[in-house]
Amino acid sequence: MHVLNDAPLAPLTTFRLGGPATRLVTATTDAEVVEAVREADAAGTPLLVIGGGSNLVIGDEGFAGTALRIATGGFELNGTELELAAGEVWTDAVARTVEAGLAGVECLAGIPGSAGATPIQNVGAYGQEVASTITEVIAYDRTTGETVVLDNAACAFSYRHSRFKADPARYVVLRVRFALEDADGMSGPLKYAEVARALGVGTGDRVPLATARETVLKLRSGKGMVSDPEDHDTWSAGSFFTNPILTEAGYADFLTRVHDRLGPDTAPPAYPAGDGHIKTSAAWLIDKAGFTKGYGTGPARISTKHTLALTNRGGATTADLLALAREVVDGVHAAFGITLVNEPVTVGVSL
Repeated sequence: MHVLNDAPLAPLTTFRLGGPATRLVTATTDAEVVEAVREADAAGTPLLVIGGGSNLVIGDEGFAGTALRIATGGFELNGTELELAAGEVWTDAVARTVEAGLAGVECLAGIPGSAGATPIQNVGAYGQEVASTITEVIAYDRTTGETVVLDNAACAFSYRHSRFKADPARYVVLRVRFALEDADGMSGPLKYAEVARALGVGTGDRVPLATARETVLKLRSGKGMVSDPEDHDTWSAGSFFTNPILTEAGYADFLTRVHDRLGPDTAPPAYPAGDGHIKTSAAWLIDKAGFTKGYGTGPARISTKHTLALTNRGGATTADLLALAREVVDGVHAAFGITLVNEPVTVGVSL
């Protein structure tokens, strides 16, 4: 375990923003993670858990408390059963499952961050989400002071949500277990039309695992969604807003606003979201509200490659970023009556 006082946190986030923590603890084993959490809780010290830092917006004032960086390692494969330590780099783990010929997470390639963050956000992209393959999450329960094992149902997964996100102060994820598929080197059935089109196949088809992963990485890279220190379009948290899910009545009201603003022949993206709900596209809303790629004049701007990513062009502050985010939220609401919700976790600040 390594301890540093008055430690900068910006370098630990993909935004490269935020002030220092009073104390930074780096834990490399599960036991060290639990020890650091118990120590902070016993002392009544605020605790911030950091994995890959890809889903964090930290205020410019920093964090008055203990920041715990989880740097644990562990990739254990037993047949089709995979167990990852929370600190494992997610995109590296995906690459290893593809190399092992196992399907289930290949379309989640290139997503920055650590394995321990994936169940919290129910990470998903290009037709896959981790809720479909996670069997168990091992976590430290700060309420009971015990290490617990939660099965898939207990995780209460939904779109970009989970039990861990609903109660963020209670659990610290230590390990995640997955059930993958041995499909003779082929991917899972492709569910995302953009991936299928790029491969020249239909949705529901399977392709070689490596081909699926490489295609997703190429698509993500074209949108600035694969981390590159030299590319400021990747100095972001990926998608900054979640796709809105509307009731049927809410979607009808939204459609009326769309037709009033853009014409009666305009058809916004619409996807079934279960139980009488419809999901639409946050990126479409942002673009049609006038916030196009590259929007902004300051050091925080919309990505030049994707309207859903807010970026640090270098020299930005968290205040700059939040000002841009609020401008987008206000503009989309004025145009379409929908309030966008930020996907990254905010620390010491809010929209």
